[in-house]
Amino acid sequence: HQILFPIPDIDRTDLFICIGANPMASNGSLMTVPDFRGRLKALKGRGGRMVVVDPRRTETGKLADEFHFIRPGTDALLLMAMVHTLFEENLVNLGHAEQWTKDVDLVRLAALGFTPEAVSENTGMPAADIRNLARQLATTPRAALYTRMGTSTQAFGGVATWLAYVLNILTGKLDSTGGMMFTQPAIDLIALGGMSGQKGHFGKRFSRVKKLPEFAGEYPSSTIADEILTPGEGQIRAFVTVAGNPVLSSPNGGRLDEAFTGLDFMVSVDYYLNETTRHADVILPPTAGLERSHYDLIFSMFAVRNTAKYSPALFDAGKDTRHDWQILLELAHRLEKKRKGGRLPLRSEMGWRAFKQIGPDPILDLMLRAGPYGTNIGPARGLVQPAIDLVMDILPERHPLRGLAKMSPLNRHWQDLPKGLSISALKELPNGVDLGPLRPCMPGRLFTRDGKVNLAPRRYLQDLGRLHALLAAPPSDDLLLIGRRHVRSNNSWMHNSQRLVKGKDRCTLMIHPKDVARCGLQAGDSAEIGSTSGQIVLPVEITEDVMPGVVSVPHGWGHHREGTGQSVAVAHAGASINDVLSDQEIDPLVGTSVLNGQTVSVKVWRADRQRKQA
Repeated sequence: HQILFPIPDIDRTDLFICIGANPMASNGSLMTVPDFRGRLKALKGRGGRMVVVDPRRTETGKLADEFHFIRPGTDALLLMAMVHTLFEENLVNLGHAEQWTKDVDLVRLAALGFTPEAVSENTGMPAADIRNLARQLATTPRAALYTRMGTSTQAFGGVATWLAYVLNILTGKLDSTGGMMFTQPAIDLIALGGMSGQKGHFGKRFSRVKKLPEFAGEYPSSTIADEILTPGEGQIRAFVTVAGNPVLSSPNGGRLDEAFTGLDFMVSVDYYLNETTRHADVILPPTAGLERSHYDLIFSMFAVRNTAKYSPALFDAGKDTRHDWQILLELAHRLEKKRKGGRLPLRSEMGWRAFKQIGPDPILDLMLRAGPYGTNIGPARGLVQPAIDLVMDILPERHPLRGLAKMSPLNRHWQDLPKGLSISALKELPNGVDLGPLRPCMPGRLFTRDGKVNLAPRRYLQDLGRLHALLAAPPSDDLLLIGRRHVRSNNSWMHNSQRLVKGKDRCTLMIHPKDVARCGLQAGDSAEIGSTSGQIVLPVEITEDVMPGVVSVPHGWGHHREGTGQSVAVAHAGASINDVLSDQEIDPLVGTSVLNGQTVSVKVWRADRQRKQA
């Protein structure tokens, strides 16, 4: 399922291995972990350790007990060498996952050529450190290996993400206390999706121009400009953005700028006039955060504890405003009517009107009550539980509804959980409710046809030819570009707040002292960073916090474009990393853009030379 993946049980782990992630700045991103600093302090207080592997000594890396530099784009080599070590040293132990995992031998064969010694030169990590990392993961009973943006948005992002899960499974850390576990939220979108047969999908369709695979109905953002600029049947001529700024957040922002300029029509659901929405023919501003109720459906799926919190609207939005759901629902309704010739059947029209009238809160309340922590149904339990048991007896083993029955709040599996959640109950708990730590739940959560974890899917094995080619090639001396984020600058919309942008300039080129010399730079210089996609100019920040051969530019800047309404951001424009990242470099396995590890040139920028060129 597209939103079913395990996250670290960080409150109970004794070893947290963090590769290509910076939770000190992101609060975990897809690991919802408030107060990471406090949790890390608690981890160390109980004798635990954190190991960080990254091309940059990040805010998280500076707090690590053990830190290792790694060359961008080679994480898959490191992870495969760790897999090799586990088999070579007889450290494989799946624990209770062995009952519902298959194809372990295929993984062993796949890892044969990737010894720590073989990958050391490419990764920049000593073989002894790679072996030690694998041993620590295998021999620490409560341990978790966690990866994020750094490993997934690179040339081998798909394989690296797969191998991170493989390592956790091979060492018995999946669905295990202190390891990688699944959140069991109050509104379980996994079970609700199973009710309608939604199991997630990949590669059912392919994009028109680059033939990139869809994932759960979504195409990679790397091909937006292709689909708009390339003539032919299916060419995109109209576009909708919702709370986004792809001109600054997607590769080759200049090409996207060009693409949006040439659209026949564009609408943006947003209240910012930013680098993207300035192209819109119509901007539909939704209500602000304090003018609408809120319940987090998505990020509660990835929380390090099971929690639930409902926030009612604090202010009346007024009659002339619309919530996001109202805007999108009305757009969908009108498009559906247009598609049907201007009129819908009465039954269908009544359905649309009912949805608009009801709104999301009653639906939310129903999902809470039907969820694993929902209101206890009392005497009805005696009638419904036999029906659940009957379903389990009658349905074939692979039937998707068996998984839903297993997850039912009436099933014995859930009887030890707290009950009574509803919107009215959560309104009495304005700070939310803690529903307890993560709990083992496998194999009940599996959506695979045979009810097992397929450890070696064919699509990953077929992509290993590219990884072998990387291993055979000598490492390049080229400078490799990586991104970065800061806790006060996670995304472009944060730059229009004076309180967040004040202080020292954070939009700089981080570069190691060894590379400063070979690029002819010195302290106080500005550098021109160039690629086939374009050039940007940034002040130089000389630091040993980046690996030699690596330069870093932060994400989300570049507010120099005309026509925006963000005066504070314009005054702190910076430059966009996506103006030098190519949208032609992708991971062919999954279609994801290569945001880390692209080659760039760096040289001294001289204003007088720029004037002569002009």
